[in-house]
Amino acid sequence: MLTGELKSKIDGIWTTLWTEGSTNPLTNIEQVTYLLFMKGLDEGELAKEADAELLGLEYKSIFPKDKSYLRWHTFKNLGDAADMYTIMIQEIFPFIKGLGGKEDSAFSVYMKDAIFQINKPSTLQKVVAAIDGISMENRDTKGDVYEYLLSKLATSGTNGQFRTPRHIINMMVEMMKPTPEDIIIDPAMGSAGFLVSASEYLRKNHANLFLQAGLKEHYHNDMFFGNDMDSTMLRIGAMNMMLHGVDSPNITYKDSLSQDNIEKDKYTLILANPPFKGSLDYESVSNDLLTIAKTKKTELLFLALFLRVLKPGGRAAVIVPDGVLFGGSNAHKTIRKEIIDKNKLEAVISVPSGVFKPYAGVSTAILIFTKTSAGGTKNVWFYDMKADGYSLDDKRNVITANDIPDIIERFHKRENEKDRKRNDQSFFVSLKEIQEQGYDLSINKYKEIEYDEIEYESPMEILEKILKTEYDIQNDLLALKEGLLNE
Repeated sequence: MLTGELKSKIDGIWTTLWTEGSTNPLTNIEQVTYLLFMKGLDEGELAKEADAELLGLEYKSIFPKDKSYLRWHTFKNLGDAADMYTIMIQEIFPFIKGLGGKEDSAFSVYMKDAIFQINKPSTLQKVVAAIDGISMENRDTKGDVYEYLLSKLATSGTNGQFRTPRHIINMMVEMMKPTPEDIIIDPAMGSAGFLVSASEYLRKNHANLFLQAGLKEHYHNDMFFGNDMDSTMLRIGAMNMMLHGVDSPNITYKDSLSQDNIEKDKYTLILANPPFKGSLDYESVSNDLLTIAKTKKTELLFLALFLRVLKPGGRAAVIVPDGVLFGGSNAHKTIRKEIIDKNKLEAVISVPSGVFKPYAGVSTAILIFTKTSAGGTKNVWFYDMKADGYSLDDKRNVITANDIPDIIERFHKRENEKDRKRNDQSFFVSLKEIQEQGYDLSINKYKEIEYDEIEYESPMEILEKILKTEYDIQNDLLALKEGLLNE
């Protein structure tokens, strides 16, 4: 999480934009992202240039040698606000828009319609000065800055979208352990948080992939896929991926649930938190999804989509609202049976509702499953998350209680979980028992709660204590009265 100082800096930028006429939160996030991107780009180039000089190697910068003012460390020091604004509009922003290289790259496609909308030179100068105080060198800080910027979107989207906290994303990625050969998609990507986290996991745990030409090429061009229906978020997502070192992510403007999405058996890993509250017309939904579960509910349709687009053996870690676990409609039961009977459900992690505050108070769960199309579910691992390291109210203050490290460790050592009892925080439930319970996946259906026996006094004892207390009060009142009369 961000320090108070960094939060204060971002809040100051927000106040500057707001008070000087820019009141659309998403537009403001987009404009600040452009400047953060510009700053991060220059910092990255400076680091590469320093490394090349240290090693005695030649390095070709993405910046033209004769235009140093395109670089943040020069641009930020331009004293005249009007000059700064003119250079931004006429040279720097067009330069940034063309950075994707190929005309059909995700970055180029979604930056094509981008508009720089900080309209006052003085405002730009103030924002640049403030952003200069935010370091973009540390990857964690960079992620925190994006997280806090996006938190300015105070309400969920029209189709029920809301952001997934980065520590929850990272937990899911740690549980799935992406490999250098994976083909990863988030079909409702937003700002590309899951894809960024997966890319960072690979950099940290499989750094040798960059020494192998085939894997390196795969990482930059054919590993990461994302769909969304918001072009602004696609631009932010594309910049986010580039800032995190992925050259050409496959980011597409697409309604993943529509007839236009014909993908099948393509991906090896899905990481997603799809929209919950949407309700679509049957006519707009792909027919093969409706054959799995005839429903208008987006959360169920996305589960059907995941099963379709995964390759056999492909894995998924996805967030769903609690209703998916126990909903009684035919569609709810059908999709649960499809995952449990025809594929391999591995884990259900119950997530407390406060995790998504202040954006939403919905209770959720994380489902982890593997596509087999031939069954394979034997015992499903359940975990009852009670804390995620932050208070579960709107403030989300840091606290010591945190189940996330325990969840990751236990998930990867599930062979040690077999003897756990139903009153433990995690335990297994057999396929047979789940089937007998009507495919209900809510943890409370199987969890045993121990109640401490409390011994109460008998009614007569309680009554005698009350009478004695009343007697003492009356005596004290009489003594007080007598003392007042004798004064």
